Amino acid sequence: MESKIKKLLEDVESFNELTAEKVEDFRIKYLGRKGLLTTLFNDFKALPSDEKRKWGKPINELKAKATNKVASLKEKLNSSSDSEKSDQKDWTREGLGVKLGSRHPVNLVKNEIVNIFERIGFNVSEGPEVEDDWHNFTALNFPEEHPARDMQDTFFVERNPDWALRTHTSSVQVRMMESEKPPIRTISPGRVFRNEAISARSHCIFHQIEGLYIDENVSFADLKQTLLYFAQEFFGKDTKIRLRPSYFPFTEPSAEVDVYWGLKNEVDYRMTKGTGWLEVMGCGMVDPSVLDNCGIDSKKYSGYAFGMGVERIAMQRFQISDIRLLFENDQKFLEQFSSAL
Repeated sequence: MESKIKKLLEDVESFNELTAEKVEDFRIKYLGRKGLLTTLFNDFKALPSDEKRKWGKPINELKAKATNKVASLKEKLNSSSDSEKSDQKDWTREGLGVKLGSRHPVNLVKNEIVNIFERIGFNVSEGPEVEDDWHNFTALNFPEEHPARDMQDTFFVERNPDWALRTHTSSVQVRMMESEKPPIRTISPGRVFRNEAISARSHCIFHQIEGLYIDENVSFADLKQTLLYFAQEFFGKDTKIRLRPSYFPFTEPSAEVDVYWGLKNEVDYRMTKGTGWLEVMGCGMVDPSVLDNCGIDSKKYSGYAFGMGVERIAMQRFQISDIRLLFENDQKFLEQFSSAL
């Protein structure tokens, strides 16, 4: 034991390499989990008690010297590296500091909407962006002849069996209904894809936030009150809403939700087509067959669902006239929203 400790101590004291690779090799050799000091401590455990008292202190001193050696060499390496960097300054760099970034307007709006619904008990759920036919279409009552299944509307990844880029985050709601037992209260934000022509008002990629609430005795009145609460929290306390009858395969009855936006300027006239009312989402009571498809007893439970496009609301909030600006990552455009953090 004495000769072993003496030899290791000499090696530690004589080591003076100044390359990062050599210092790391030294650290692993002596202080690693399978290093020489670990082996030495294992041998130490097998010694009799009187021997342990004799060699405990020298072994700990050896470990301390190895640790200090590694620390001092790394410090020298860092100081020499900093010195080299200071000698290689880029004199062409701007004199001002790096500008702080800002959150994307879509994220600003998405986070605000999520926070509003979290305050009334909704949790956040997520799912895959590439979905099978069952979760994206069949479980949601889309008949086989529905146009959304057509190549003109959906980006198919594979056919027979069908896999596609999800066309809505309703697929996440299906997964929640399959895996959770009522009561279910969740919102599903995420990116969705539709095979549409890109223009100032539409894009093939956009973001949705969909909500789902399932429990006993859920009514359309509960849905309307929830949506009124959201509208007044997001658009202002005096906001009015109206619900217009509509159709969706997975809800019955279904409705479109409008908020009164007003007619204060030319942009308002253009966005609301001169009516002052702006469509913000679709909603409805979950069709009983959808509940049955997902293994929920439709005779015992009922529920409502709603969904909104985040880009459209961001365009309204920030008076953005062209949806394509949200996908171009133009720094000058995005810098406008730093004050909205």
